[in-house]
This record gives sequence, structure tokens and C-alpha cells, in this order.
Amino acid sequence: MEMIRWFQTLRMTDVELVGGKNASIGEMIQGLAGAGVRVPGGFATTAGAFRAFLAHNRIEEKINARLAALDVNDVVALAAAGREIRGWVEQGELPSALEGAIRDAYARMTQEAGGSEPDVAVRSSATAEDLPEASFAGQQETFLNVRGAEAVLHHVRLVFASLYNDRAISYRVHHGFRHAEVALSAGVQRMVRTDLGVSGVAFTLDTESGYRDAVLVTAAYGLGELIVQGAVNPDEYFVYKPALKAGKRAVLRRTLGSKARRMVYAEGGGVLAVDVPQEERRRFCLSDEDLTELARQCVAIEEHYGRPMDIEWGKDGRDGHIYILQARPETVQSRAGRTLERFELQGRGEVLVEGRAVGSRIGAGTVRVVRDPAEMNQVQDGDILVADMTDPDWEPVMKRAAAIVTNRGGRTCHAAIIARELGIPAVVGTGNATRELRSGQTVTVSCAEGDTGYVYAGKLPYRVSRIELDAMPEVGMKIMMNVASPDRAFSFAALPNEGVGLARVEFIISNVIGIHPRALLDYPNVPEDVRAQIEEKTAGYPSPRDFFREKLSEGIASIAAAFAPKPVIVRLSDFKSNEYAHLIGGSAYEPQEENPMIGFRGASRYRSADFAAAFALECGAIREVREEMGLTNVQVMIPFVRTVGEARTIIEILEKNGLKRGEAVSEGDEGLKVIMMCEVPSNAILADQFLEHFDGFSIGSNDLTQLTLALDRDSGLVADLFDEQNEAVLALMSQAIRAAKRAGKYVGICGQGPSDHPALAQWLMEQGIDSVSLNPDSVLSTWLHLAGEREAARV
Repeated sequence: MEMIRWFQTLRMTDVELVGGKNASIGEMIQGLAGAGVRVPGGFATTAGAFRAFLAHNRIEEKINARLAALDVNDVVALAAAGREIRGWVEQGELPSALEGAIRDAYARMTQEAGGSEPDVAVRSSATAEDLPEASFAGQQETFLNVRGAEAVLHHVRLVFASLYNDRAISYRVHHGFRHAEVALSAGVQRMVRTDLGVSGVAFTLDTESGYRDAVLVTAAYGLGELIVQGAVNPDEYFVYKPALKAGKRAVLRRTLGSKARRMVYAEGGGVLAVDVPQEERRRFCLSDEDLTELARQCVAIEEHYGRPMDIEWGKDGRDGHIYILQARPETVQSRAGRTLERFELQGRGEVLVEGRAVGSRIGAGTVRVVRDPAEMNQVQDGDILVADMTDPDWEPVMKRAAAIVTNRGGRTCHAAIIARELGIPAVVGTGNATRELRSGQTVTVSCAEGDTGYVYAGKLPYRVSRIELDAMPEVGMKIMMNVASPDRAFSFAALPNEGVGLARVEFIISNVIGIHPRALLDYPNVPEDVRAQIEEKTAGYPSPRDFFREKLSEGIASIAAAFAPKPVIVRLSDFKSNEYAHLIGGSAYEPQEENPMIGFRGASRYRSADFAAAFALECGAIREVREEMGLTNVQVMIPFVRTVGEARTIIEILEKNGLKRGEAVSEGDEGLKVIMMCEVPSNAILADQFLEHFDGFSIGSNDLTQLTLALDRDSGLVADLFDEQNEAVLALMSQAIRAAKRAGKYVGICGQGPSDHPALAQWLMEQGIDSVSLNPDSVLSTWLHLAGEREAARV
């Protein structure tokens, strides 16, 4: 019987021999070295060796009998049984053949390391682990910085015992695996010195939406166990696969994590966690070059396996190289079908805490704060489980919870993976959940609002809709979407659509950047309190100017990538002066206007000398997205153009800032299209003249209505007269549509009207409009309404 196998002799066909994790390590070493994928070497004990160990110590029948009588839903009994069985295994003796094989293999690793005993990781690999239908993430143990043959032998026994961790016993039962059928292999792998570098987890899709064209990376300083345990809030990145393949700039988005702790080597073996200095916490721990190299290896792994993958990786602090430590199939989104399930809050309440959202769902129930694993048995069905952090030990009670909320953790930790598999929403990394929430309190946990998850006071109503995406009927025009939030773009792109008719730059500026662009340009010559806020928000970026441009380009690129190759029409900033004044530092730069709704906004702001440098930053962001990332599906839209002369001037200003209408930036690019918001009555009245300077119109029904009817839409005193379906408004819309059709140019609508009034959408379709751009929450209902009316007309 073979007792050990070297990794380089293994393939995925050897899962029954060495388990899923070790077979995958061998597969990558054999199959992907030529593709530049670096995997540390080592060896694995076999499943036969594990069974020989059980037989040698005569404990197999005892174990099977103990487990057969166990109710895994009784967490107290589960803990007692697991503890007893692990004791039997840990006290067992390795068969002499197995011990000798391990000693000989470690001696060979020592020789290959130049004669000094290498530090190794001793990892578990179960024969039912890392399958496409069940991850078994974190169910058994891994031990790091193990040195010396005696230490390796000791930790192999501990790994064998971890097959009977409480969480592993429970997980097997709930996934239909018989205990006696599962054997354990111990992988002994050369350590990558990430204690001196960086480590983390990567998925070759977005774990929340299932979006396939991005690699999600989480990263923190030191050994990776703190990330997978959920004990640290890591940096988070998205890398765009098509840009990576084309050799373009590929980093879509960055989010700075607190990275407060790191795991390092302890003297004499083992590991310990230490604090990270503040200056390192405020920096991103991976460069764009690192991310590009890591994503390249991840994509090579995904292509080799032919499915989305969950990958642990590390950057060695000594040689600077990126290494792949293990890879397993992603088990949740990759198995999702063509039925789209959407959770949507129907009300709002006080936000008690917020953090990273896991699982695009909503749950409500009674808070149960658990401060120690010994208290887990207090969690009842339907409770909201609140803890400092949850690791896989908590799996036996996680399935009882309606939602999970933690102080620490990122979206790729083991607990997050298990939560997704169980279909439970989780808000992780809140920092203060155990302090702000109390047992017995009723709350609603929402992970259905983008990357940020919220815990609201009280039980809020919500709606769940399920859509068969392959059954959507035909509609007589294009239905596009209005998208403001970049972190929801991947999810929105799963809805039926023909692209984005309105991407709002001002949402990114207000919600992501939060600082007046002129304050960033004037830094450090700004008031002390503004300077302090700027320094806090721009941590991790070379300069405040770079922060603005990069955050804006990241936001635009995230939306453009989500919907590519469909068109994404990006409206440049359309803040009013009172809205700009509310940004950090904004009050120093904005005029006091009696009616900012018809004041210093849109095109008039772009041509102002005072705003020229700030507008140049916006144009620079658009250029980065189109030219450096290759997202040429981005089109530009200019809001609030009052006169034909102003239209002509704006086209000239765009060109001076590198955005020349019609100019292509790469092969296959049809050239930059510049659309104009048709929202001032003069735009419709002189539509033919305006269209000479633009590639089409997008009707802004909100402003067109208020300016046609002389209404201040912010005034409740005349709100009853606001009606996008007023005859005068419809007449101007019809005039604009006819003019665009005569000119052979695009015409759509991106205002609120069609989202609120399906009948208006029907009228626009009858007028021959090319597209209506709707709010995401009204896409399906309007689509089905229009399809129904179309079918009725045929009858």
C-alpha cells in the first residue's frame, strides 16, 4: 500500500487517494507550471494510510458507533462526541510504515532545501472535499510553520483528528456524506513566507452576483489564516478578465480594508497574531502589478478546470513572487440556474450597524448575541446570530439563523462561503455589532443593496421575486437601465437589458468620493478640518487628485464592465450648487443661488473657468476607462445644455480634454459618441440644430416637465401639477423624437417617467423611440406590461 505521494505525481483523478485539496495541488503543479502558475511542492499521505491508522489503533468501529448514535442538531451532544473521538485519534500511534514514509519524505525536502529543515504547512484534504457541489471549506484543520520530522508527525495526527471536528461531522450529515466513506489525507507543503508579505483569497467570479468576467481578490498582511477565519477586514479588489486578456489596465475597483492584525511566525514554531502599524493599514497591500499577476494565474486555473474557482494565494515577502496555495471549485454562484431571485426592501428603518454584504438576501428576526462558542446552543431557529467573528466551528448553528452579523471578517472568509451555501445573508466586518446590538432585539438584515450590508431596527417588509430569464417575451424597443451605484452594477446586469441609458457620475462623486473636486485640487491649501477629512478619505492613493480620478474611473469602469459590450451612457456631473456645497469642502466654492435648479449646473458649469480643472478630472476618468481599460462601450452624455451656442462650446471643451466626438481609441471601436440630455424646452424646439452637434438625445423627463410647466419640482406647494404625461410635455417629447428620427440619430429617455408610468413607456414605444431607460426595480414590470400590450395589439 502507498503511504505517501509527491504532489507532482498527482492529478484530479486521485481525489479518492489523497482528497480534493491535495489532488488539486498536484493537478496544478503538473498541468499549469507551463502557464506560469507557481504552486509550492511537497507530499501527501494517502487515504489508505489514514484507514491503516484507524485499523492499527482499532478505533474505526468505535468511531462509527459513536457517530451513528449522534443527533448533530444537538450542539452539546455534538461537541461531546467530537471531543471524545478526536481524543482517540490524537492519542493513536502512526503505523511504522506510515511514520517511516513521512520521515523519508521530509528528509528529502530537507535535502532539497540545502540541508536545513524546511518550515511546512500541514493541511487537511478529505476525499469528499472541494467538490463542485460542496466546498467543505475550513471543515478540517491546517497547521502552519511546522518544522522538524517529529513536529510533522505530531501535526499529521492532529490533521487526522480534525476529520472529527464538530463542524466537519455536522457538515457531512447535512450534505449527505456517510462518515465511514470519507477518509483524510495530510498534505505537507513548503511554506510560502507570506508572514513577511501578503496573502488572501481570490474567486474567479463575483461571489454575490455570479458575474463571470471579474476576479474578486481579498488581501491582507501576513499569513492567510486571519482572512479565511474572518478575523481581519481585508482589502478588496476586482480585476476585469477581458482587459487582462487584452493586456490593458485591468483593476476595476479597490476597497481599502482596516487590516488591523497580521499572522506571523512564532519563535519555536507555530504562529501568532500581531498588530499592524497604522501607516501600513492606510495603504493597499497589493500593487496593480501584483493584482495583474495574481489574476493572470487565477484565470489560467479557471480555464484549466473549466469552472469558476475559489483560490488561496500568497505573496512571498522574500522573493516577491505570487504563489497559489490551493484551489477548489466555487460551489454557489457557479451552480445557480437561469432563475433570478431578487430580494427588495419595501420600507426603511434606523440603521443600527453596517458592513460587507454576503449573499444578496434579506433576513429578519430576533438578535442573539453570542460572545463565546460555548453559547452557540442558545441560537434558535430564525434568530439573527451576532458574534465578534464566526469560523467554521459555528456551522452547526449557522443553518438555524435567519442572518449572521459579525464584527470582523471579509466576503471570502470560510464563514461567508458557508453562509452562501446555506442561503443565509451575512453582514461581516461591521466593527461594532456586538456592542450596538442586544439579544432580544428585533432587526432586519439586508444584503440586497449592494456591497454594503445594513442591519435595520425592527422587522421591515420585503419582497422576493423570481424571474425565469429565458422566458422573457419580446418587446418592440430596447429597454435599458438607469444605474447609479457601481457596487450594484454586477447584480443589475443579470436583469434583462440592452445596456445602461443613464449612469450618474454625481452618485459616484457624492457616495464614493464625497469631497468637492476643487478642494481636492487645492489640497493642502484648504482649511485644517477639510485637510484632515481629505487625508482620511484618500488613504491608499498617491494624491487627492489621483484619488478623485481613480475612484471616478473605477466607478465608471465597474458599470461599463458589468454591461459590456452593451452601450453604457455616462452622464457627466449634474450637481446643483446647493448639492455641491454639501460635499466636504464644498461650501467654500459654491455660490448661494435663489433657484439652483435653473442656475449653475450642467453645461454652464463645464464651460466656467472656475470649474475647468475639475471638469478636466472627469474627462480624464472617461479617457482612462475607454483608452487604458478598453471599455469603449462607454458613451458620454452632457446635461442641461441651454443654447445651440453652448452645445458648440461644450463639444470644443470635450475635445480639448481628449474626448473628441467620433474618435476611435482602439480597433473595433466605433468612435466616441456624445449624447445630449434633451431636458430644456429649447432642446426640443430647436432639436434639429442641437442634433448637429451630438450623436443623439436622451430625454430627461423630470427637468423637461418642470421647465415646460414652470414648476419647481422640489416645492410641495405645486407638486400636484407635476405630470410627465401632460399634453405640453408629450408634445415636446414627440417633437424631439421626430427630429432624431429625421437625422437618423439615437433617441431614448432616461427620466423617471417611464419607470413610474408604464402607460408613458407604451406611448413612447408607439412614437418610435429607440429605448427607454428604467430604474432597475421597474425593469421587469414595465417589460412585461409592454410585452402584454404588444401582444394585445396583435390580437
